[in-house]
This record gives sequence, structure tokens and C-alpha cells, in this order.
Amino acid sequence: MGTPDFSTLSRENIVDFIADIFARRGAEEYLGEDVSISEHMYQTAQLAEEAGASEELIVAALLHDIGHFTNEFPDNAAELGIDSHHDRAGAAVLAPFFPSLVTDCVRHHVSAKRYLCTVDPGYFDKLSDASVLSLKLQGGPMSEKSAAKFAENQDVEAIVKVRKWDDIGKVPGKKTESFDYFAPMIQRVVDSRRATD
Repeated sequence: MGTPDFSTLSRENIVDFIADIFARRGAEEYLGEDVSISEHMYQTAQLAEEAGASEELIVAALLHDIGHFTNEFPDNAAELGIDSHHDRAGAAVLAPFFPSLVTDCVRHHVSAKRYLCTVDPGYFDKLSDASVLSLKLQGGPMSEKSAAKFAENQDVEAIVKVRKWDDIGKVPGKKTESFDYFAPMIQRVVDSRRATD
């Protein structure tokens, strides 16, 4: 699938656009995991909601992997040794419509894995095989210096939370809410960005 045309997007239609992506492509394989990509994203958002997270953080958790749909890299990119940079691609697409907390969590959720591998000795052992594979492609654990710099991000706590929900939102057959449940929340978060512009 080629790169989508984002030129017609607006705050009025961004939620419908994302809904269409979930409907058309959500059943795709999730990088060698035992869940589809939409199942993974719904589970990550549900974990955020169950933890009592803010709506911004729940939406960040839901959309953290949206970048997998915004590029032309093949579905088996990791197996081919390609890092699709879905974190940056996703953040770039969302940035005009969502608050910075959302885009920061999307942009940095891959770096947060590398960060946690450096600062949390037991973190690596909890990663799935597919996540270990992608870690290698993404540069491996951060250096101590890079980890210290990453920790200075104003949203680091939220980013790390999304990363940890991301890591465990991979349970085959787990029941979650559908996109329709999250759509009004996504719209409220988009509208909150409008209110502060």
C-alpha cells in the first residue's frame, strides 16, 4: 500500500480518517506478534484507561503505532532488517491535530524501549521475541549519556507509561472496546488542541 494522501485532512475529519485506517488495515499482522495491529493498539489503550490515565494519554496509547500505516515499508520490514521509523512517521501525521503530549508519546515510544533497556536492568527480559528483534534494528539499548538526555524530556513519565502498556498489550484473544468506543475521546483530545491554539 502506498503512502496515504494527508493533504485533505482537517480537525473535522481526522477522527473519521483514522477510523477508516483501523477498519481497512487493523487486521494486519503486528510484526510477528500473536495479535493483529489493531488488537494491540486497542489493548494498549485499554491498559491506559484501566490505569486511570488522562484522555490524552489513552489516545496516545491507542495511536502509538499509527505510523505503521503512514509509510510504504512492507509489513515484514523487521524480518528484512528494515527499521520503518513508524514512531516519527506517526508523530508527524498526528502533530497538526493533537496536543504535544500525544505526539511526544508516539514519537518517542521506540526510544523509550531503548531507554528502559539502559535504566531498568530487568526490562529487557520482559520483551517479546519480536520486540527484541526490532530493538536490534532500532539501535539497541541507549548509551548512559543518551539515556540521561532522554530523561530530560518534559513528557518522559507519560512516554514510559505508554511504552510499558505497549509491551504488554499483546494478549491473543483479549476482549477490548472497538474504535467506536474511543472515537469520541479522540475527538475531545483533538478539540482540546483547538482550544489552546
